[in-house]
Amino acid sequence: MARRFAGKYSNKPPAPQDAASREARRPTILFLLPFLYAIIAFRSPPRAMLLGLLACGLMLLAAWLTREGVRAQLAYEARKIAQHPAIPHKLIAAVLMGVGLLLGGLMTQTDLVVPICYGMVGMTLHMLAFEPDPLTNKGMEGLTDFDIERVSRAVSEGEGFLTGMREAILRAGDASLEARVDHFATVARDLFRQVENDPSDLSGARKFLTVYLMGARDATAKFADAYAAMRDAKTRADFEALLTDLETTFAARSRALLENDHLDLEVEISVLRERLALEK
Repeated sequence: MARRFAGKYSNKPPAPQDAASREARRPTILFLLPFLYAIIAFRSPPRAMLLGLLACGLMLLAAWLTREGVRAQLAYEARKIAQHPAIPHKLIAAVLMGVGLLLGGLMTQTDLVVPICYGMVGMTLHMLAFEPDPLTNKGMEGLTDFDIERVSRAVSEGEGFLTGMREAILRAGDASLEARVDHFATVARDLFRQVENDPSDLSGARKFLTVYLMGARDATAKFADAYAAMRDAKTRADFEALLTDLETTFAARSRALLENDHLDLEVEISVLRERLALEK
């Protein structure tokens, strides 16, 4: 059996898709409040107008950074091995929110005490509502920083190709094909999780995470444009056959790695190569 690394993160499953979607939408409300300051600013004297517009701008920037920070954290939590976000988006957002509220308070106050209180309370509530950014790399016991970095980089690259496939298939305007692509993405992510469980499997899976997923993304983009223009049944059937081959081959590789099976998969891989070559 493939060796698994034990650790405090090893049994934590990825967040459910619907829960992740709800969490990603939470910062949306932060985009509404700044416009109240903008509305008040345009009805105020020049000094108050300037402060109100600055407050609006800083709070909009804080809302955007918060949204990016939540997305980064969801991606971090969905993986067993991940590097922490390079920029602490939510921490910066909390500071900007506090400064924005301080400036908003100065629109009507000449004393600094009340505006500073506004800013401190707003910053504190923001940090409590959205939690701190991850500040450490997430891995498992027995892994070096190098192991974590190379697995995280490979999985991130693979996720990027899956995102590209999802965005491309939307152009075809076919819900059932979107569901097929989503199903393949689930199969591919099983391989991602296997590599995260045992980083020594990366060498046997690297081509799947890069070359084949890149080819799948490019084939999907080409198909989506052609199918959207002509709705050709044969083109659709060929693409569905490609997805079937992708699912079969990725699932076979996951099983082989899980069982530490060194049986040759070149037959399945050669079929996949031929499919991708035809789709280019």
